[in-house]
Amino acid sequence: MYLESEQQLRDLYGFAAGRAKDKQLDALEQHSVRFIQLSPFVLLSSYSRLGGVDCSPRGGQPGFIHILDHQRILIPDAKGNNRLDSLVNILETGRVGCLFLIPGVDETLRVNGTAKVSVAAEHLALFSAERNPPKSCIEITVQEVFLHCAKALMRSELWNPEAQIERSVLPSMGKMINDQLKVEGEAESQEKMIERYKQTL
Repeated sequence: MYLESEQQLRDLYGFAAGRAKDKQLDALEQHSVRFIQLSPFVLLSSYSRLGGVDCSPRGGQPGFIHILDHQRILIPDAKGNNRLDSLVNILETGRVGCLFLIPGVDETLRVNGTAKVSVAAEHLALFSAERNPPKSCIEITVQEVFLHCAKALMRSELWNPEAQIERSVLPSMGKMINDQLKVEGEAESQEKMIERYKQTL
């Protein structure tokens, strides 16, 4: 059996109440600003005109995301593989969701809103000191923002060093992609891939 309506969901779970319901804001304030300033990692979700969905990791040193004001933030589009999934989706639908993480902190920050791809000189200038300055950045206008409780990260023990998995339990990225694409020949080693990536961070 599968649930097919919100009413069935509500019959099973009920409704949010108290702080869980009331904590949603429509603009950044001091605590969400500080959270973003300390975050070196954000997951950016978007969707296409045809309904295809995407979730993309974005990272940098804490402070790599610029806060323009309490309604707008800028995420640099760091050099990548040129798939441009998130940027194309933003051009098509103009909406995104973000999940900000801070290493060692089990709470997360959720931000949802509208987005534009900016190449404005004043925006790009904010990232001009980067080793590889972005060609564009994502301007997000905040519509919903709220702190998310710690339960998921507590359950996963994400920050617990004893819970970390050795990279060696998986083949190299090159080997996995070769297998997926049925490519013959020697795969790029993990060490070579990391060195190559370091040149474009």
